[in-house]
Amino acid sequence: MDRPTAFHCTYSPGIPELLSRLSCSLVVSTYQAGKVIFISPHADGLIQLPRTFTKPMGLAVDGRRLAVATQHEVVVLADDPRLAATHPTRAGQYDALFVPRAVYFVNEVDLHDMAWSGEELWAVNTLFACLCTIDRDYSFVPRWWPPFISAAAPEDRCHLNGMALVEGRPAYATALGTADTPLGWRENRYGGGVLIDCRAREIVLSGLPMPHSPRVYDGRVYALLSLLGALVVVDPEAGTYDEVARVPGFVRGLARHGDYAFVGMSKIRPGRVFPDLPLDREKLLPGIAVIHLPSGAVEGLIQYHTDCEEIYDVQVLPGLRRPGIIGLADGMHLNALSTPEAVFWGKPLDERP
Repeated sequence: MDRPTAFHCTYSPGIPELLSRLSCSLVVSTYQAGKVIFISPHADGLIQLPRTFTKPMGLAVDGRRLAVATQHEVVVLADDPRLAATHPTRAGQYDALFVPRAVYFVNEVDLHDMAWSGEELWAVNTLFACLCTIDRDYSFVPRWWPPFISAAAPEDRCHLNGMALVEGRPAYATALGTADTPLGWRENRYGGGVLIDCRAREIVLSGLPMPHSPRVYDGRVYALLSLLGALVVVDPEAGTYDEVARVPGFVRGLARHGDYAFVGMSKIRPGRVFPDLPLDREKLLPGIAVIHLPSGAVEGLIQYHTDCEEIYDVQVLPGLRRPGIIGLADGMHLNALSTPEAVFWGKPLDERP
């Protein structure tokens, strides 16, 4: 019997053409499978590049930079098209090549969402219930706390998980509770979620069913309500929200390109963190939903059938139809050499004369 294809997925017929028309690729993280995956249109289908990282979660994209939050580190990759053009086995195949360039050792603080603000990299530090920046001199630099958190401590008090920047500064954050005690959010984990206005330090919405991934697009505030599988648009002044669309998955990870939103879907595993999850797990699909924002129509799905059951983050790589990525696992990154003036592909030590 043939072994199932790794990361086998099926997808709605229109998705490859849509990504091609939008001139973009997707990057997703799956901590359950330990992969960062590039998804690109290719001929009449999709092509995937899964690369190994240790429990990757939050992703941040800014031009030629891609940051990946892993279990103990933040890995920053940089694109160099010159390396793509001279790749030793796939020269000219990629229109970009993301190569690891820096690793920040942050320890196991459970980083969730991340976002670039110029040269600063912001991250949601779930263990310490704060928003922080990644720094070369420290494990992290705390920059903002929810108004109900009294002290910085490694206690995961409220399960702060999501963040949206506006003009380079935190504007909104999501948490699964408002507790100020160790793991206190678990007492009402399925219905105690909040959306916080970071600038006003006020709770905008409460009683939410596991909110994640707040974003601000064209001045409108969006978020995902994971237990409902719903993308919602929020009116912060009124303290209300309207449902844009609902998809068949536990939703986390939200990105937009043009009029389309890309939403990560998971088939959540039962366990000690989410016991007795009030969802019919058999109806949940792992993958990515594509939603037309103006109409709320679900344009299509990418569904995984093997290896990948949970998605954490989704980001868009604009202007890239066939990007490549080198991970840390096979050592190839050690041979990709670049300077401002030139690039070189070195040889492994055991192949040198």
